[in-house]
Amino acid sequence: MPTDLDIRGSVVPAAELSWRFSRSSGPGGQSVNTTDSRAEVSFDLAATTALPDVLKSRALRNLADRLVDGVVTVAASEQRSQLMNRQAARRRLAELLTDATAPPPPPRRPTRPSRRVTERRLTDKTRRGELKRLRRAPGAS
Repeated sequence: MPTDLDIRGSVVPAAELSWRFSRSSGPGGQSVNTTDSRAEVSFDLAATTALPDVLKSRALRNLADRLVDGVVTVAASEQRSQLMNRQAARRRLAELLTDATAPPPPPRRPTRPSRRVTERRLTDKTRRGELKRLRRAPGAS
């Protein structure tokens, strides 16, 4: 199992990840109450030196609502095996950080609506107003 995370070419060493394990709800048979199969990985994003400042600031900005004191936490408990839950949590953390460090999309270039679209909109408005006018009671203004 790979131990380091690769985030857009930057490697986050396994030493910066902290793991916690607990009992998982859900399927597990007789061992469900005895094994700590739920895996939770935490990464101190605010204190890391593994990510360049540009990626780190993007991630801090994009994950601001998920951070608790600069730490992002991801949990996995779908599998019966702790190893499989560890892999799932590591994969989710890598995807989360990769998405959070994505560069912003290019700005939208404003365009004007075509003449045909404007004419169609005005025609539809006229038709709708005419329909509403015909629904009125006679003599009402």
